[in-house]
Amino acid sequence: MSAWRLATLILISSAPLAAQTLRVPVTVDTLPNGLVVIVHEDHSTPIVAVNVWHHVGSGDEKAGRTGLAHLFEHLMFMGSQHAEYPAFDRLLEAAGGDNNASTSEDQTNYYESGPANSLPLMLWLEADRMGWFLPTMTAEKVDAQRDVVKNERRQSYENQPYGLSEETILAMLYPAGHPYSWPVVGSMTDLSAASLEDVKHFFSTYYAPNNASIVVAGDVNAADVLKLIRQDFAEIPRGPTITRPTAPAVVLAHDTTAVLEDHVELARVYYTWPTVRANEADDIPLRLLAYILAGDKNSRLTQALVYQSQLASEVYSYEDGKRVAGEFHLVATAKPDGPLAPLQPIIQREVARLAAEGPTARELTQAQNAIEARLLRRLERVDAKADALNRYYTRDGHPDGFAAELARYRAVTAADIQRVAAKYITGPRVVLSIVPTGKTALAAPARRATP
Repeated sequence: MSAWRLATLILISSAPLAAQTLRVPVTVDTLPNGLVVIVHEDHSTPIVAVNVWHHVGSGDEKAGRTGLAHLFEHLMFMGSQHAEYPAFDRLLEAAGGDNNASTSEDQTNYYESGPANSLPLMLWLEADRMGWFLPTMTAEKVDAQRDVVKNERRQSYENQPYGLSEETILAMLYPAGHPYSWPVVGSMTDLSAASLEDVKHFFSTYYAPNNASIVVAGDVNAADVLKLIRQDFAEIPRGPTITRPTAPAVVLAHDTTAVLEDHVELARVYYTWPTVRANEADDIPLRLLAYILAGDKNSRLTQALVYQSQLASEVYSYEDGKRVAGEFHLVATAKPDGPLAPLQPIIQREVARLAAEGPTARELTQAQNAIEARLLRRLERVDAKADALNRYYTRDGHPDGFAAELARYRAVTAADIQRVAAKYITGPRVVLSIVPTGKTALAAPARRATP
């Protein structure tokens, strides 16, 4: 096995980016079974973080079998062959650590943090559920966690104010069968239909070492970490080669509108445009555009809708670039009893202005500084660094991507913002209005010409 090391000092200053050195030292190795290991030594505090990305999310599912990725986020805490339930939580808590997990369209993430001397336990627990989980899988465990996920869906979607917005927008934006056309949580019907064999096949396919990367960050020695990981993970066999779903770029021929009535107090409108994947060049300018539109109290739409016209109680915007596709979201909530119609021409006006004129130099610099500060704050916590290292590795193929990402943000010009505004968010879009029950008159109307 070969390993390479990037050893350098993290230095953050107020000097221009070109004059800064921003490096996070890592050691990267790959076991014969395909498991990628990334180690970052940070001896500032006696803590350690373990961050495991299984490269599977809801976007790897198939229509009719959605929700399996998120179901596994719960199943993986139900015990493994040498750490039966509830040993995972109890052993870790007794050692002073904690743990959690998350699922997205493209990956499922498991992570622990605690005192540095708890690292052998963390790695042993993760190895046991990666390599020896399947023998403990039973229909009873699947049924129990299936019910938990169904209840989570009820709480977060059906019984949550505005909770059906995501599912509705995805179905409007993407064609049937697109890997992002369903929410991460899956559908009730599909969760009910999943058999024990479906669940076992999903694990055997995606929860293999050659489909995972593990980051260990904190008060550790890289050589010692690699020795522990080889000891715990090396005998886990490789899984099958995975073919990832692909899909053509989404193009909307015209606006698509819908209105939902819900038990809410305030009307809210959601605008969504198809954009680009996370690793495409326009993803970063779109993220800056979102900040300029509605990133803080001085942004264009916050000023125009919340402070000047006082028509909205809230407005926010974000670019969500993922592995297969991306989306630009703009959301505005009306004042109590206020209609959404007056908000629409103001939104269209500000978008049109950016597309025609671009941002001011001050707006662009403020957006770049705010996003840079947010990125640099990740370096203050070892668990946040661990997650970022795994994200950079998964997206770009190398873990230390902090400086490269900052450079991409700093390279964006006002002309870039103008161009992506004109290209992506002036054309056809999905428009969803969610209004109080019985008050459909508050919904956003069909698009009108920009005044």
